[in-house]
Amino acid sequence: MYVITKKHLSRRTVLRGMGAAVALPLLDAMIPAHTALANTAAAPLVHLGFIYFPHGAIMFPGNDQWTPSGQGSDFKLSRILSPLAPYQGQLTVVSGLGNKPAESSAVHAIVPGTWLSCVHPHEGQTPNGAITADQIAALQIGQSTPLPSLEVAAEAGGGAGVCDRNYGCSYSGTIAFRNPTTPLPMENNPRKLFQQLFGEGDNAADRKQIGAQYSSILDMTAADAKALAAKVGPRDRALLDDYLETVREIERRVQKIGQQSLSGMELPPTPAGIPDSFPEQQALMFDMIALAWQAKLTRIATYMMAAEVSQMTYGFIGVPDAFHPVSHHQGDPVKLEKLVKIQQYHTGVLKKFLDRLEATPDGEGSLLDHSIIVYGSNMSNSNAHNQFPLPMAIVGHGCGRIKGGQHLRYPDHTPLANLLLTVLDRAGVKQDRLGDDSGTFAEV
Repeated sequence: MYVITKKHLSRRTVLRGMGAAVALPLLDAMIPAHTALANTAAAPLVHLGFIYFPHGAIMFPGNDQWTPSGQGSDFKLSRILSPLAPYQGQLTVVSGLGNKPAESSAVHAIVPGTWLSCVHPHEGQTPNGAITADQIAALQIGQSTPLPSLEVAAEAGGGAGVCDRNYGCSYSGTIAFRNPTTPLPMENNPRKLFQQLFGEGDNAADRKQIGAQYSSILDMTAADAKALAAKVGPRDRALLDDYLETVREIERRVQKIGQQSLSGMELPPTPAGIPDSFPEQQALMFDMIALAWQAKLTRIATYMMAAEVSQMTYGFIGVPDAFHPVSHHQGDPVKLEKLVKIQQYHTGVLKKFLDRLEATPDGEGSLLDHSIIVYGSNMSNSNAHNQFPLPMAIVGHGCGRIKGGQHLRYPDHTPLANLLLTVLDRAGVKQDRLGDDSGTFAEV
């Protein structure tokens, strides 16, 4: 048990300078003297991540590349999940789930927006669905952070162009609904997201002006950072140096991307800052989530790793075809192999995010120890556009509230809502019902 012997700083301490402010991670010096960390208000809190990938997974009879073999703690990872082998002890794969409320002839038009609500929307061109699990959490445990929740995507719009004559266009571009009629936009611009997190301007004109005056918010707060480093102990100093170096590295990457995009041209209507490299874009958005969690700017994040009906090509892994057309595989072995490669690649990107969380101290453990990350899709066989069986997994121990190291198989068509309600419960969110749930999972 780690015991703190001194107290120097308020938990809300930030670095300030020239109008900029940088939030700090949890430091020993923020905790009352002679107190076990686990017994303080500064004890690590659960972070919730909902990571969505479109177009399901290859997991139909005779060719199941998602579902592990074996059950309980004795299971072997499938090909798609194989990148998560280093985290098998923190992995919970849940089989047998379906989401009947997402079933519709509208298919892609409502699939993303019903993943975390498990409620079928009303017909109409304006949104009328249900609040999503992430926003239920934001209302209860997200109000103590500057941002109750964070919504990001790897592709512009997240698929917002997918419309239906009966349901409109509101459900395809986001997995987060603040309430039944308010879909939340998913930010895919790293520059804008970074400035949202650290407060550098709130419109294109402000960002352009600030960018011309200051090269870095860390330069603006350097004096405060130096003074703080002189006050804290060696452990805090090392943690502070590592955190600020991470901020600096992401700044560098965002600035470099912005310089490339803006070279020799006026600022376009859509803010610049999105990498030409899709792998870099996916990784950078994950890094932003990790940084936001480390700085205690938010506890809840949703991420669409690719757009619904994505036309992204994956030549960097030997699949030059667009994602969505490949997903209509029609049982073609060549297309199936390409699709498995894409799905395994996405899991590998998630694995790098987990590496980052595992390497980031958070109190007596790591950010991964204190996180619950839901990873999955609201579609099963992309060729059939069905919602059973859904590929769903959880990573992280959630401050010891998630057992991990399990493959749990429930009866066919068990509601996905059961898993989401269980995750909320383990995160300390009190919710009696969610969608079509029939109860929580004691085994998780």
